[in-house]
Amino acid sequence: MYIRELGLRDFRSWPELELQLEPGVTVFVGRNGYGKTNIVEAIGYVAHLGSHRVSNDAPMVRQGKPNARISATAVNHGRELTAHLLLKAQGANLAQINRTKLGSARELLGVVKTVLFSPEDLALVRGEPEQRRRFLDHILATRFPRIAGVKADYDKVLRQRNSLLKTAGGAMRKGYDGGEDAQGALATLDVWDAQLATLGSQLIAARMDLVAQLSPLVHESNARIAPESRPASIAYRTTVLPGETGDQEQAQVSPDSAPEVAILEAFMLAELGRMRKREIERGMSLVGPHRDDLDVLLGSYPAKGFASHGETWSMALALRLAEYQLLKQDGTDPILILDDVFAELDARRREKLVAIASEAEQVLITAAVDEDLPANLDDAVVHRHVVTVKDTGEGRISLMDEDAAGEESARLGQEQEE
Repeated sequence: MYIRELGLRDFRSWPELELQLEPGVTVFVGRNGYGKTNIVEAIGYVAHLGSHRVSNDAPMVRQGKPNARISATAVNHGRELTAHLLLKAQGANLAQINRTKLGSARELLGVVKTVLFSPEDLALVRGEPEQRRRFLDHILATRFPRIAGVKADYDKVLRQRNSLLKTAGGAMRKGYDGGEDAQGALATLDVWDAQLATLGSQLIAARMDLVAQLSPLVHESNARIAPESRPASIAYRTTVLPGETGDQEQAQVSPDSAPEVAILEAFMLAELGRMRKREIERGMSLVGPHRDDLDVLLGSYPAKGFASHGETWSMALALRLAEYQLLKQDGTDPILILDDVFAELDARRREKLVAIASEAEQVLITAAVDEDLPANLDDAVVHRHVVTVKDTGEGRISLMDEDAAGEESARLGQEQEE
């Protein structure tokens, strides 16, 4: 798969951009803050309906504008599809494929497939469980758009259940029975428990299956990037199954022992019942996929807290490259995006990454300066674009190539005069 054409309007710093692309390696060079990452962020958004930089859409709409537009034409095994997205600063986004309007933006999932590696991916190893859950859910949404719907429905039920827990908590403070208000809240809670368990068990089962497929690929990718490193592995950890001590601590699930959906649903209902009093006291749901984690291991130790800086980078790369290999095994070679990563890597890891990237049909790379790019990349580059900026009455905007080159020359000349 590759992107043949990308169009942006009022997306972050780009009032307008029409870009023709080809298979092979394309490089975008520009100083930090000039807008090069905004280009690959837009492509990633079409693929995942989310940004790797922010959690909501408002920052992606250019300041003072009501909406932003992304259009991306993807070529997959000779077939072309154009995805259009209208991002609103407020309200639901609109989407269409070619000229067909879609009922939901989620219907775009799968039209464009990307794997993006950026410095933020260190959070996959060092960060909070939310980052690792998002990593798994993005892959699932790309491969199985139905699971994206399950996740959205689960999040909706979770919000409503949390609201009810807070209401029940207030009523229960009058006494354990709490009168009619508490009894009504508890009866309603039973209904939400059933829905949460039904949806949550499906999501957990999908994540467990994904981890089972990713684990050997993570091991192989890490060995390829850092052959001297300790063996890498991953495992799913869930609140639904009892831990080793039999309490509510998370239980690690090995890839070859994942329970079926019906069993997970039964365990989740049992745990919700057992934890109800504590949940009411705290006003939040303590059981379910929203509390789970992905264990990232080097040898028998968690990478978080035990891995060196270089090992952390290798592990983060291994997770993304495992994602890439899995999507490729599904029959589509995803677009590989490397956003400002070479400056963070040592020479050996740079060369390893370039060797792996050269296997992809299309690679998009951003860098602050040419010196950040490894020498063995030169022969693979089919296009190099220069990104810079211009200050206008509506704020700073990004420019590319001919216009950008003129602006850059003027800026350099001004700096020399000063």
